[in-house]
Amino acid sequence: MRKIQLDQKERQFFKTVHNAAFANPFSELREKLDQKIAGLFPSASRRESKDKGVWEVDKRLKKLETENKANINDYQDGDKEILRVVYLFDIFHKFRDKFDQLIKEQIKAKDSPVKVDFVEQAKQMVLQKGFDTKTFYHYFALSYQLRRAFYFISHALVGNSTCMRNLKKHLWYNIFTHNIELYDNVLWNKMEDFSTLLIGETGTGKGTAAQAIGRSGYIPFDIKKGYFTESFTQAFSSLNLSQYPETLLESELFGHTKGAFTGAVEDYQGVFDRCSPHGSILLDEIGEIPNHVQIKLLRVLQERHFSPVGAHTTLRFNGRVIAATNRPKEEIMGGKIFRDDFYYRLCSDIIEVPPLRTRIKESPSELDDLLNFTIHRMTGMDSQKLTQEVKRIIDRRLGKNYQWPGNVRELEQCVRSVLLKRDYKGTKIREPAQLSLSKLLQRGIKEKNITVPDLVAGYCKLLYDTLGTYEKVARKTGLDRRTIKKYIETHTKGHKD
Repeated sequence: MRKIQLDQKERQFFKTVHNAAFANPFSELREKLDQKIAGLFPSASRRESKDKGVWEVDKRLKKLETENKANINDYQDGDKEILRVVYLFDIFHKFRDKFDQLIKEQIKAKDSPVKVDFVEQAKQMVLQKGFDTKTFYHYFALSYQLRRAFYFISHALVGNSTCMRNLKKHLWYNIFTHNIELYDNVLWNKMEDFSTLLIGETGTGKGTAAQAIGRSGYIPFDIKKGYFTESFTQAFSSLNLSQYPETLLESELFGHTKGAFTGAVEDYQGVFDRCSPHGSILLDEIGEIPNHVQIKLLRVLQERHFSPVGAHTTLRFNGRVIAATNRPKEEIMGGKIFRDDFYYRLCSDIIEVPPLRTRIKESPSELDDLLNFTIHRMTGMDSQKLTQEVKRIIDRRLGKNYQWPGNVRELEQCVRSVLLKRDYKGTKIREPAQLSLSKLLQRGIKEKNITVPDLVAGYCKLLYDTLGTYEKVARKTGLDRRTIKKYIETHTKGHKD
């Protein structure tokens, strides 16, 4: 068998493409490599660089075909590896739009896998370059995963401020690691060992970030049936831990057997049992779970095993855990929220979702982008007229320096309010100079003008700020956990109104 080599210019060009294929698509490095491949100046737009670069790669590969140099098996190891990656890069981009359409169709179909009508076309193109069939199906599944990750990170997380670009880059690394070659060779079917904690203020979009991770896992292709083994919509599920009283929390997580406790009239599958082998679970508000539940979750993370309440059997969890909390980073790092062993096992990666005020401060146009996105989602159409109307009311009623304490969730509420009644008053923020909570409670008692509900709510909030969890406050006060949560939420809402 003959062995040929790329010439120096070919090797230099294709090595750049090789490096671009492994670069994070949300990074500055990838942007520079795309410009280099396309032969464009830095002033060119990112989209222009990508499109021109894809065209340039296709042109260079067609030249190899005309010279009968297109089969990767005709090359030495170094050149073979470069061209192997370049061909996969080229074919991936040739089917980029078809993958996007498949994603949209799957969203509509929900949990029923959609037939893939272009798999044979892609397969023939790959086999002609010297790949084998097994390799093709692996890279077809990987290509779908790559496109889903880019689609959900770029479409669902709106904004180009520095902090949002960093968030998108971080999410990509969370899915594929910093070295996608290592991911492809070793980790693509082992990512369940890497759990993630999303932190950030209420309303910043932690759930959206979690969904981008959860819907972007590797899903194998079913050759016989002609579609991927499951829908990515089914691969992600979430559970808000604060919704459940302590007596039912373990049941929701791990399930229970019939007769395990009063009211358990039949077997019940917990969230870990329902999760697919290729799936991810978001455990929201994880900062509020009691100590003994942390211990049981630690076992799931460490050993991948759990037992339903009332059962002696052991089940295996094969999915990935994503957790989220709005507790401050300082409290998390300071050991106020989690046991040390649980913290170190849960936090393979900590991703901070930035507040809206920071995003707008870094890039004022981000507010316009978010308004456009929100209005389109609510109305089903793009409308500059509506965007400008909402923007005028925001400027007039709230001012340009409004801090958006409710973050993106508040912005959505603002748009609804403007669409309904052409007005939005915003949320008042307590000034730092105001009296501390303890002094307010003391004054209320001294002046005998504080109601019992306000006194209890304030006391619960004071304890919560000190102790860090609902469970500890409940033990201190003798109240149950849900009552504590209700009092604290009432107190917080009352001081925002």
